Amino acid sequence: MSRSAHVTSGPYAPPAPARTLTAVSADGARLHVEVHGPADAPPVVLSHGWTCSTAFWAAQMWDLAADHRVIAYDQRGHGRSPASPACTTRALADDLEAVLAQTLTRGEKALVVGHSMGGMTVMAAAERPRFREHAAAVLLCSTGSSRLVAQSRVVPLRAGRVRTWITGRVLGSRAPLGPVTPVARSILKYATMGPGSAPHMVEACARIVHACPRAARHAWSAVLAALDLDHGIRRLSAPTAVLHGASDRLTPPVHARALVAALPHCVGLTELPGVGHMTPIEAPELVTARIRELVGTYVTGAVPEHGSTPAQIKEGA
Repeated sequence: MSRSAHVTSGPYAPPAPARTLTAVSADGARLHVEVHGPADAPPVVLSHGWTCSTAFWAAQMWDLAADHRVIAYDQRGHGRSPASPACTTRALADDLEAVLAQTLTRGEKALVVGHSMGGMTVMAAAERPRFREHAAAVLLCSTGSSRLVAQSRVVPLRAGRVRTWITGRVLGSRAPLGPVTPVARSILKYATMGPGSAPHMVEACARIVHACPRAARHAWSAVLAALDLDHGIRRLSAPTAVLHGASDRLTPPVHARALVAALPHCVGLTELPGVGHMTPIEAPELVTARIRELVGTYVTGAVPEHGSTPAQIKEGA
């Protein structure tokens, strides 16, 4: 995927990486990886969600690269990573391990951040040796471990079989998204973003999502529809913070609360009022600040652990 598919100016235009590389997963799948920032800075690994790409993290890259080593990669079939026949949670975990092996030295610790399917990637990798070797802490943004279709509020109907059936058909559609039009932006905003999201935020999300290949979008929708990673979240032993938008229709706040209850070492829940599913784009300063705090606490030790975020915080977006 070329950068022309994304916005080319402003805070959501992806910066040029310091270097790019290819990580090869267990089944031979090749993953596009970008590294931003100084080579000797504390590392942050960013794993994006369904239908997104490294460009999703543009605002975090611009800010964090000043004093962090930011590692971002395209999930298989997304962005510049070629499609693969294997679309499973095991493949997601394999891919994350491959990226960690390619970009971090033995024993090096990083903050691992996962948004949506990127968070599910972390859950899938929770028991993997290489993940445990490198994950000093985790930030889960706008994600869930199971019952994604049943609990989604994308379709404005009462919860039940009818809504679940319709939601599954909508999210799993094979139809092309087509060009980014005013109607397309309105639909995407309703489904994935908070009502107060600024036009430039919606434009950035729309360009990223519409650039995702239709085949990859459909293949991964089937994986998400059948997702059950409850066991993974219970085995995620690293200190883990949870962040979500209170107006998230795709993964409503019930998922965040379930994660907090199941995590062995939860270090805080951050709820962003008025924010939808696309938290890193909708509330970039707040998400980046949480990343910085977690790096300071668990990677560099610059912030004492007892000063980390309390059990729940509600922040204005």
